[in-house]
Amino acid sequence: MGIRRNILVDGIEVPFKASATVPRLYRMKFGRDIFKDLQSLKSTVDENDSENSGIQLESLELFENIAYIMARHAEPEKVPDNPDDWLEQFNTFSIYEVLPKLMELWGLNTETQITAKKNLIRLTEK
Repeated sequence: MGIRRNILVDGIEVPFKASATVPRLYRMKFGRDIFKDLQSLKSTVDENDSENSGIQLESLELFENIAYIMARHAEPEKVPDNPDDWLEQFNTFSIYEVLPKLMELWGLNTETQITAKKNLIRLTEK
């Protein structure tokens, strides 16, 4: 199921999708834990701003990889197998503009899963 949202990236409406599949897709493609990477990125962005960016290249790559996985999850038939090929369609890709929207989308997905689990527990307790 998951939650879908279009986010404007460099003037292009890009569909992104968050679901329980995203952590698995991310781990399979990049061999990393998306939860740790999202927390690290959030801390990094909170400590910097778009005017005086001190974001390391590794953090930018994590951000691009997370965005890529969520875009590929939304449209697997349209998004290339390689994140570099996907990124080629953009001139700029601002972490300060897009990451908060991706984090919000991820948060909505997580909130939906928690609510569903609570409702399941209530139903099974009766």
